[in-house]
Amino acid sequence: MAKEKKAKKDKKKGSNVIKQMRQIYKYTHAEDKSLPWLLAGAFLLPIIVGIVAGLLLDWGWLTWIFMMILLVMLGVLFLTMTLTNRADKVGYEKLEGQPGAAISVLGNINKAGYSFPQTPVWIDPKTKEAVWRGTGYNGIYLLAEGSTNHTKRPMERQKQSIKGVTGGSDIPVFCISVGTEEGQVRLKNLRKTVLKCKIYEPIEHKFAIMNKIHPRRRFVLTKEELETLNDRLRTLQEKRGLGIPKGMDPTRPQHISRRAMRGR
Repeated sequence: MAKEKKAKKDKKKGSNVIKQMRQIYKYTHAEDKSLPWLLAGAFLLPIIVGIVAGLLLDWGWLTWIFMMILLVMLGVLFLTMTLTNRADKVGYEKLEGQPGAAISVLGNINKAGYSFPQTPVWIDPKTKEAVWRGTGYNGIYLLAEGSTNHTKRPMERQKQSIKGVTGGSDIPVFCISVGTEEGQVRLKNLRKTVLKCKIYEPIEHKFAIMNKIHPRRRFVLTKEELETLNDRLRTLQEKRGLGIPKGMDPTRPQHISRRAMRGR
């Protein structure tokens, strides 16, 4: 009985995967007409290379059987990877330029510690240009969407507000402008850019000073530090009337050292 249930479950799971693949194909093919040829090429490439290698190396019939099974599986893997990459490309192209596209991309980051609330900390009601604030173990992120000239001043004001909450702390603030202008980060590269944002700080150690070397370590917040930081940033947002719970005073955590951010 248990085996039958497991078999039904596996069959249903397999049919769902095939259904999803079909939906992804239809969605992507509507915008990318070269998709069938790319998928065919991705599937056939390892098989053709394997056949040529088999003829040159004079494989035995048993080797042919095992290698063809392996090559077909490899072709399916390449086909799936190609479909996923093309679907992502089409998705980014459709999203680029739309209000809120940047935060929708970062909202899907599944790395531990990253948090990007959907509510912007600044928005222009007319142009829909906006600034979001996020956090992670590597620091604080300010994400601007829109023209650099229009979002530069709001970004600077947000940086000053953050300093008022984390004053005395060495927590880095990374400013990222998303768009198609020169110097801006394209939507398709946004996730990669955020994950690469890291600061390295010198290590003060007697041995290093004596030997005139300058070792460095990556700045990383602890879990307790990150929780404290998020609480204080939420308090700051409430102070500015953006829907944070009442009863918290953001004027209290002024001039905070990093030790204080650890909750010590």
